[in-house]
Amino acid sequence: MEMAGQTDSGTAGVIARPPLLFLAAFLIGFVLDRLLRLPFPIPGLVTWIIGGSLIAIGFALFAAGIRNFMRAETPVPTNEPTRVLVTTGIHGWTRNPIYLGMFLIYGGIGVAAQNIWILVLTLPLAILIRYGVVAREEAYLERRFGDAYRDYKQSVRRWL
Repeated sequence: MEMAGQTDSGTAGVIARPPLLFLAAFLIGFVLDRLLRLPFPIPGLVTWIIGGSLIAIGFALFAAGIRNFMRAETPVPTNEPTRVLVTTGIHGWTRNPIYLGMFLIYGGIGVAAQNIWILVLTLPLAILIRYGVVAREEAYLERRFGDAYRDYKQSVRRWL
């Protein structure tokens, strides 16, 4: 964990809270599945194993990211100012472990539920998260922490 010079006390100004974007994609996927059920190419038990594994890995990443923020005493919600630039623990491996975890959970539920629509909606959801949330957060963190954040971006990948 690194404390850097703070020059911006605002927020990232993301388009919407990320959990709400994932929830909206789930709801749309389930509605579409009800209206137009598409066959799932993988048999039942296998979907539970794959889906369950994705959910478990996703939850571990999500929890590790949340725990890191809590230890650093910086807020998780995107509508609150970031107090500290967190660069250690899981954040030393990926800059977005919470979103990565959310995507794995989302995909795991889609596979376990054998819902093609949830999986199809992963691409538009990823574009929305990447440009409507992550890009805005990155610009905010660069304003707020300057060179410390730029150095972090150079040494740690955005996703994997």
